Amino acid sequence: MRRIRLLVPGNIRHSSGGNVYNARLVAGLQELGAEVDVIAVEGNWPAASARERRRLGTLIGAWESDRGPGPAVVILDGLVAVGAPDELELAATSGQQTWVLVHMPVAETSGAAALENEARALRAASGVICTSTWAASVLAERGLPQARVALPGVVAAAQAAGSRPPHLAVVAALLPNKDQLLAVEALAQLKDVEWTASFVGSDRADPAYAQELLAAVTDHGLQGRVRLTGELAGAALEAEWARTDLSLLLSRAEAFGMVVTESLAHGIPVLVRAGTGAVEALDMGGLAMADGGPRLPGAALTLPAGGRESPGLLAGVLRRWLEDPAVRESWRAAAMEARTGLPDWSGTARRVLALLAERD
Repeated sequence: MRRIRLLVPGNIRHSSGGNVYNARLVAGLQELGAEVDVIAVEGNWPAASARERRRLGTLIGAWESDRGPGPAVVILDGLVAVGAPDELELAATSGQQTWVLVHMPVAETSGAAALENEARALRAASGVICTSTWAASVLAERGLPQARVALPGVVAAAQAAGSRPPHLAVVAALLPNKDQLLAVEALAQLKDVEWTASFVGSDRADPAYAQELLAAVTDHGLQGRVRLTGELAGAALEAEWARTDLSLLLSRAEAFGMVVTESLAHGIPVLVRAGTGAVEALDMGGLAMADGGPRLPGAALTLPAGGRESPGLLAGVLRRWLEDPAVRESWRAAAMEARTGLPDWSGTARRVLALLAERD
Protein backbone atom coordinates (compact mmCIF):
# COMPACT_ATOMS: atom_id res chain seq x y z
CA MET A 1 0.00 0.00 0.00
CA ARG A 2 1.35 3.42 -0.98
CA ARG A 3 1.65 5.77 2.01
CA ILE A 4 1.56 9.49 1.30
CA ARG A 5 1.81 12.51 3.57
CA LEU A 6 0.36 15.65 1.99
CA LEU A 7 1.38 18.95 3.58
CA VAL A 8 -0.94 21.85 2.74
CA PRO A 9 -0.86 25.53 3.77
CA GLY A 10 -2.92 26.22 6.86
CA ASN A 11 -3.30 29.92 6.03
CA ILE A 12 -5.47 29.48 2.91
CA ARG A 13 -8.92 29.04 4.42
CA HIS A 14 -11.17 30.27 1.60
CA SER A 15 -12.14 27.98 -1.23
CA SER A 16 -9.37 28.06 -3.82
CA GLY A 17 -8.37 25.98 -6.80
CA GLY A 18 -5.40 24.62 -4.87
CA ASN A 19 -7.52 23.59 -1.89
CA VAL A 20 -10.11 21.91 -4.10
CA TYR A 21 -7.44 20.08 -6.12
CA ASN A 22 -5.76 18.83 -2.95
CA ALA A 23 -9.02 17.55 -1.47
CA ARG A 24 -10.14 15.83 -4.68
CA LEU A 25 -6.70 14.29 -5.17
CA VAL A 26 -6.73 12.87 -1.64
CA ALA A 27 -10.17 11.33 -2.18
CA GLY A 28 -9.02 9.82 -5.49
CA LEU A 29 -5.85 8.38 -3.98
CA GLN A 30 -7.78 6.84 -1.10
CA GLU A 31 -10.28 5.26 -3.50
CA LEU A 32 -7.30 3.63 -5.24
CA GLY A 33 -6.11 2.14 -1.94
CA ALA A 34 -3.42 4.67 -0.96
CA GLU A 35 -3.08 5.68 2.69
CA VAL A 36 -2.99 9.48 2.79
CA ASP A 37 -2.35 11.72 5.80
CA VAL A 38 -3.19 15.39 5.23
CA ILE A 39 -1.44 17.90 7.50
CA ALA A 40 -2.35 21.59 7.43
CA VAL A 41 0.96 23.33 8.17
CA GLU A 42 0.37 26.53 10.12
CA GLY A 43 2.24 29.59 8.98
CA ASN A 44 1.91 32.63 6.73
CA TRP A 45 3.10 30.67 3.71
CA PRO A 46 5.18 31.31 1.73
CA ALA A 47 6.50 33.96 4.16
CA ALA A 48 6.49 31.73 7.24
CA SER A 49 8.46 32.39 10.42
CA ALA A 50 11.65 30.55 11.38
CA ARG A 51 9.71 28.57 14.00
CA GLU A 52 7.11 27.51 11.43
CA ARG A 53 9.82 26.47 9.01
CA ARG A 54 11.51 24.40 11.72
CA ARG A 55 8.24 22.59 12.35
CA LEU A 56 7.94 21.91 8.64
CA GLY A 57 11.51 20.59 8.63
CA THR A 58 10.55 18.10 11.32
CA LEU A 59 7.56 16.93 9.29
CA ILE A 60 9.70 16.21 6.21
CA GLY A 61 12.67 14.70 8.07
CA ALA A 62 15.07 17.55 7.36
CA TRP A 63 16.88 17.18 10.69
CA GLU A 64 17.33 13.40 10.55
CA SER A 65 20.76 13.32 8.94
CA ASP A 66 21.45 10.28 6.76
CA ARG A 67 18.55 8.36 8.27
CA GLY A 68 17.29 7.44 4.83
CA PRO A 69 13.75 7.62 3.44
CA GLY A 70 10.82 7.49 5.82
CA PRO A 71 7.85 5.14 5.50
CA ALA A 72 5.75 7.67 3.55
CA VAL A 73 6.30 9.77 0.46
CA VAL A 74 5.90 13.44 1.38
CA ILE A 75 4.14 15.80 -1.05
CA LEU A 76 4.29 19.52 -0.23
CA ASP A 77 1.87 22.04 -1.66
CA GLY A 78 3.99 24.46 -3.67
CA LEU A 79 2.94 27.44 -1.56
CA VAL A 80 4.61 25.78 1.43
CA ALA A 81 7.61 24.44 -0.45
CA VAL A 82 8.76 27.76 -1.91
CA GLY A 83 8.81 29.20 1.61
CA ALA A 84 11.22 26.55 2.90
CA PRO A 85 14.08 25.89 0.46
CA ASP A 86 16.59 25.28 3.27
CA GLU A 87 14.41 22.56 4.77
CA LEU A 88 13.87 20.84 1.42
CA GLU A 89 17.60 20.85 0.72
CA LEU A 90 18.30 19.30 4.12
CA ALA A 91 15.57 16.69 3.57
CA ALA A 92 17.18 15.77 0.25
CA THR A 93 20.57 15.38 1.98
CA SER A 94 18.88 13.10 4.54
CA GLY A 95 17.59 10.88 1.74
CA GLN A 96 13.91 11.76 2.19
CA GLN A 97 11.54 11.37 -0.76
CA THR A 98 9.90 14.78 -0.93
CA TRP A 99 7.75 15.92 -3.84
CA VAL A 100 6.31 19.36 -4.59
CA LEU A 101 2.84 19.93 -6.02
CA VAL A 102 2.84 23.26 -7.89
CA HIS A 103 -0.55 24.85 -8.40
CA MET A 104 0.82 28.27 -9.39
CA PRO A 105 4.47 29.23 -10.06
CA VAL A 106 5.86 32.18 -8.16
CA ALA A 107 4.88 35.39 -9.95
CA GLU A 108 7.65 37.21 -11.82
CA THR A 109 6.71 40.35 -9.93
CA SER A 110 7.53 38.68 -6.59
CA GLY A 111 11.21 39.59 -6.93
CA ALA A 112 14.53 37.82 -7.37
CA ALA A 113 14.65 36.38 -3.84
CA ALA A 114 11.26 34.68 -4.17
CA LEU A 115 12.15 33.25 -7.57
CA GLU A 116 15.45 31.94 -6.21
CA ASN A 117 13.66 30.29 -3.29
CA GLU A 118 11.32 28.60 -5.75
CA ALA A 119 14.23 27.35 -7.85
CA ARG A 120 16.11 25.99 -4.82
CA ALA A 121 13.03 24.25 -3.41
CA LEU A 122 12.09 22.59 -6.69
CA ARG A 123 15.64 21.50 -7.47
CA ALA A 124 15.89 19.89 -4.02
CA ALA A 125 12.62 17.97 -4.48
CA SER A 126 12.52 14.32 -5.48
CA GLY A 127 10.04 15.35 -8.15
CA VAL A 128 7.77 18.22 -9.16
CA ILE A 129 4.15 17.77 -10.19
CA CYS A 130 2.29 20.68 -11.81
CA THR A 131 -1.48 20.87 -11.97
CA SER A 132 -1.44 22.41 -15.46
CA THR A 133 0.63 22.39 -18.62
CA TRP A 134 0.84 26.19 -18.35
CA ALA A 135 2.52 25.96 -14.93
CA ALA A 136 4.97 23.32 -16.14
CA SER A 137 5.90 25.46 -19.14
CA VAL A 138 6.59 28.46 -16.88
CA LEU A 139 8.93 26.35 -14.74
CA ALA A 140 10.65 24.98 -17.85
CA GLU A 141 11.29 28.53 -19.03
CA ARG A 142 12.99 29.12 -15.67
CA GLY A 143 15.34 26.19 -16.19
CA LEU A 144 13.31 23.63 -14.24
CA PRO A 145 12.33 21.11 -16.96
CA GLN A 146 11.79 18.19 -14.56
CA ALA A 147 8.19 19.21 -13.77
CA ARG A 148 5.51 16.67 -14.71
CA VAL A 149 1.79 17.35 -15.15
CA ALA A 150 -1.28 15.86 -13.43
CA LEU A 151 -4.28 17.77 -14.75
CA PRO A 152 -7.34 18.26 -12.55
CA GLY A 153 -10.35 16.04 -12.95
CA VAL A 154 -14.00 17.04 -12.94
CA VAL A 155 -16.94 15.92 -10.83
CA ALA A 156 -19.99 14.97 -12.92
CA ALA A 157 -22.76 17.54 -12.50
CA ALA A 158 -26.37 18.14 -13.45
CA GLN A 159 -27.07 20.05 -16.66
CA ALA A 160 -27.89 23.72 -16.04
CA ALA A 161 -31.34 24.87 -17.08
CA GLY A 162 -30.33 28.52 -17.45
CA SER A 163 -32.51 31.59 -16.99
CA ARG A 164 -34.50 34.23 -18.81
CA PRO A 165 -33.15 36.86 -19.02
CA PRO A 166 -29.71 35.24 -19.40
CA HIS A 167 -27.78 34.91 -16.16
CA LEU A 168 -23.98 35.29 -15.90
CA ALA A 169 -21.83 33.94 -13.07
CA VAL A 170 -18.32 34.90 -11.97
CA VAL A 171 -17.20 32.18 -9.55
CA ALA A 172 -13.96 33.02 -7.75
CA ALA A 173 -12.77 34.56 -4.49
CA LEU A 174 -12.99 38.35 -4.70
CA LEU A 175 -9.34 39.18 -5.40
CA PRO A 176 -7.59 41.74 -7.62
CA ASN A 177 -6.01 39.01 -9.75
CA LYS A 178 -9.47 37.61 -10.55
CA ASP A 179 -10.37 41.05 -11.97
CA GLN A 180 -14.06 41.06 -11.10
CA LEU A 181 -13.98 44.86 -11.41
CA LEU A 182 -13.41 44.42 -15.14
CA ALA A 183 -16.62 42.40 -15.38
CA VAL A 184 -18.59 45.09 -13.52
CA GLU A 185 -17.20 47.83 -15.79
CA ALA A 186 -18.15 45.82 -18.87
CA LEU A 187 -21.64 45.03 -17.59
CA ALA A 188 -22.17 48.74 -16.87
CA GLN A 189 -21.99 49.28 -20.65
CA LEU A 190 -24.84 46.82 -21.22
CA LYS A 191 -27.67 48.40 -19.25
CA ASP A 192 -29.82 48.52 -22.40
CA VAL A 193 -29.81 44.71 -22.65
CA GLU A 194 -31.58 42.28 -20.32
CA TRP A 195 -29.35 40.12 -18.09
CA THR A 196 -28.56 39.35 -14.46
CA ALA A 197 -25.24 38.39 -12.86
CA SER A 198 -23.83 36.85 -9.68
CA PHE A 199 -20.34 37.18 -8.25
CA VAL A 200 -19.82 34.02 -6.22
CA GLY A 201 -16.76 33.93 -3.98
CA SER A 202 -15.27 34.76 -0.62
CA ASP A 203 -15.29 38.44 0.34
CA ARG A 204 -12.83 37.73 3.17
CA ALA A 205 -9.73 36.89 1.13
CA ASP A 206 -9.21 40.60 0.39
CA PRO A 207 -11.88 42.67 2.21
CA ALA A 208 -10.66 45.96 0.71
CA TYR A 209 -11.08 44.66 -2.84
CA ALA A 210 -14.48 43.21 -1.98
CA GLN A 211 -15.59 46.64 -0.77
CA GLU A 212 -14.22 48.24 -3.94
CA LEU A 213 -16.22 45.79 -6.03
CA LEU A 214 -19.40 46.45 -4.08
CA ALA A 215 -18.89 50.19 -4.44
CA ALA A 216 -18.46 49.80 -8.22
CA VAL A 217 -21.75 47.91 -8.47
CA THR A 218 -23.48 50.70 -6.56
CA ASP A 219 -21.78 53.53 -8.48
CA HIS A 220 -22.88 52.01 -11.79
CA GLY A 221 -26.45 51.53 -10.55
CA LEU A 222 -26.33 47.76 -11.00
CA GLN A 223 -27.74 46.76 -7.60
CA GLY A 224 -30.90 45.40 -9.17
CA ARG A 225 -29.01 43.17 -11.57
CA VAL A 226 -25.76 42.17 -9.86
CA ARG A 227 -25.59 40.12 -6.67
CA LEU A 228 -22.50 39.43 -4.56
CA THR A 229 -23.36 36.13 -2.91
CA GLY A 230 -20.23 35.44 -0.86
CA GLU A 231 -18.73 31.97 -0.92
CA LEU A 232 -21.23 29.22 -1.74
CA ALA A 233 -20.98 25.44 -1.45
CA GLY A 234 -23.17 22.37 -1.75
CA ALA A 235 -26.80 22.88 -2.72
CA ALA A 236 -26.50 26.67 -2.74
CA LEU A 237 -23.68 26.57 -5.28
CA GLU A 238 -25.49 23.98 -7.39
CA ALA A 239 -28.57 26.21 -7.44
CA GLU A 240 -26.41 29.07 -8.75
CA TRP A 241 -24.96 26.87 -11.49
CA ALA A 242 -28.46 25.66 -12.41
CA ARG A 243 -29.62 29.20 -13.29
CA THR A 244 -26.43 30.20 -15.15
CA ASP A 245 -26.13 30.58 -18.92
CA LEU A 246 -22.55 31.87 -19.16
CA SER A 247 -19.64 32.01 -16.71
CA LEU A 248 -16.59 34.26 -16.75
CA LEU A 249 -13.05 33.75 -15.44
CA LEU A 250 -11.08 36.91 -16.22
CA SER A 251 -8.00 36.29 -14.03
CA ARG A 252 -4.91 38.22 -15.03
CA ALA A 253 -2.84 35.13 -14.17
CA GLU A 254 -4.33 31.65 -13.90
CA ALA A 255 -2.52 28.32 -13.92
CA PHE A 256 -5.63 26.36 -14.91
CA GLY A 257 -8.95 27.50 -13.47
CA MET A 258 -10.93 24.49 -12.30
CA VAL A 259 -14.07 26.60 -12.19
CA VAL A 260 -13.92 26.52 -16.00
CA THR A 261 -14.24 22.74 -16.15
CA GLU A 262 -16.81 22.87 -13.35
CA SER A 263 -18.85 25.20 -15.53
CA LEU A 264 -18.48 22.90 -18.54
CA ALA A 265 -19.56 19.93 -16.41
CA HIS A 266 -22.91 21.75 -16.11
CA GLY A 267 -23.02 22.44 -19.86
CA ILE A 268 -22.30 26.15 -19.36
CA PRO A 269 -19.93 27.95 -21.79
CA VAL A 270 -17.16 30.14 -20.40
CA LEU A 271 -15.33 33.37 -21.26
CA VAL A 272 -11.68 33.37 -20.15
CA ARG A 273 -8.69 35.67 -20.59
CA ALA A 274 -6.32 34.63 -23.39
CA GLY A 275 -2.73 33.90 -22.44
CA THR A 276 -3.61 32.20 -19.14
CA GLY A 277 -3.88 28.55 -18.16
CA ALA A 278 -7.66 28.92 -18.20
CA VAL A 279 -7.51 28.39 -21.98
CA GLU A 280 -6.22 24.85 -21.34
CA ALA A 281 -9.17 24.25 -19.02
CA LEU A 282 -11.60 25.56 -21.64
CA ASP A 283 -10.16 23.11 -24.19
CA MET A 284 -10.40 20.09 -21.86
CA GLY A 285 -13.47 18.74 -23.63
CA GLY A 286 -11.33 17.97 -26.68
CA LEU A 287 -13.62 19.61 -29.25
CA ALA A 288 -12.33 20.16 -32.79
CA MET A 289 -13.38 22.06 -35.88
CA ALA A 290 -13.74 20.31 -39.22
CA ASP A 291 -10.19 21.42 -40.07
CA GLY A 292 -8.85 19.85 -36.87
CA GLY A 293 -8.38 23.10 -34.95
CA PRO A 294 -9.79 23.61 -31.46
CA ARG A 295 -13.44 24.59 -31.01
CA LEU A 296 -13.86 26.31 -27.67
CA PRO A 297 -17.12 26.12 -25.69
CA GLY A 298 -17.00 29.87 -25.16
CA ALA A 299 -14.13 32.20 -25.98
CA ALA A 300 -10.63 33.25 -24.92
CA LEU A 301 -10.38 37.05 -25.03
CA THR A 302 -7.25 39.18 -25.25
CA LEU A 303 -7.79 41.62 -22.39
CA PRO A 304 -4.71 43.64 -21.43
CA ALA A 305 -4.41 43.88 -17.64
CA GLY A 306 -5.20 47.47 -16.71
CA GLY A 307 -5.89 48.40 -20.31
CA ARG A 308 -8.53 51.12 -20.74
CA GLU A 309 -9.92 49.31 -23.75
CA SER A 310 -10.54 46.04 -21.89
CA PRO A 311 -14.04 46.82 -20.49
CA GLY A 312 -15.20 47.82 -23.97
CA LEU A 313 -13.72 44.68 -25.54
CA LEU A 314 -15.41 42.46 -22.99
CA ALA A 315 -18.69 44.36 -23.27
CA GLY A 316 -18.64 43.94 -27.04
CA VAL A 317 -18.31 40.16 -26.82
CA LEU A 318 -20.97 39.94 -24.12
CA ARG A 319 -23.33 42.11 -26.18
CA ARG A 320 -22.90 39.83 -29.18
CA TRP A 321 -23.64 36.79 -27.00
CA LEU A 322 -26.66 38.45 -25.40
CA GLU A 323 -28.20 39.81 -28.61
CA ASP A 324 -27.49 36.98 -31.07
CA PRO A 325 -29.42 33.76 -30.31
CA ALA A 326 -27.26 31.85 -32.82
CA VAL A 327 -24.10 32.72 -30.88
CA ARG A 328 -25.68 31.70 -27.59
CA GLU A 329 -26.86 28.42 -29.07
CA SER A 330 -23.50 27.57 -30.66
CA TRP A 331 -21.62 28.21 -27.41
CA ARG A 332 -24.18 26.24 -25.44
CA ALA A 333 -24.02 23.31 -27.89
CA ALA A 334 -20.23 23.25 -27.70
CA ALA A 335 -20.35 23.27 -23.89
CA MET A 336 -22.84 20.41 -23.90
CA GLU A 337 -20.55 18.42 -26.18
CA ALA A 338 -17.46 19.23 -24.10
CA ARG A 339 -19.34 18.07 -20.99
CA THR A 340 -19.15 14.46 -22.15
CA GLY A 341 -15.38 14.48 -22.69
CA LEU A 342 -14.12 15.81 -19.36
CA PRO A 343 -11.71 13.63 -17.32
CA ASP A 344 -12.47 12.43 -13.78
CA TRP A 345 -10.42 12.70 -10.58
CA SER A 346 -9.61 9.00 -10.59
CA GLY A 347 -7.43 9.65 -13.63
CA THR A 348 -5.64 12.46 -11.79
CA ALA A 349 -4.94 10.19 -8.81
CA ARG A 350 -3.68 7.38 -11.07
CA ARG A 351 -1.37 9.83 -12.80
CA VAL A 352 0.11 11.00 -9.48
CA LEU A 353 0.65 7.42 -8.30
CA ALA A 354 2.35 6.57 -11.59
CA LEU A 355 4.70 9.55 -11.24
CA LEU A 356 5.61 8.60 -7.67
CA ALA A 357 6.28 5.01 -8.80
CA GLU A 358 8.81 6.22 -11.37
CA ARG A 359 11.12 7.26 -8.49
CA ASP A 360 10.77 4.09 -6.39
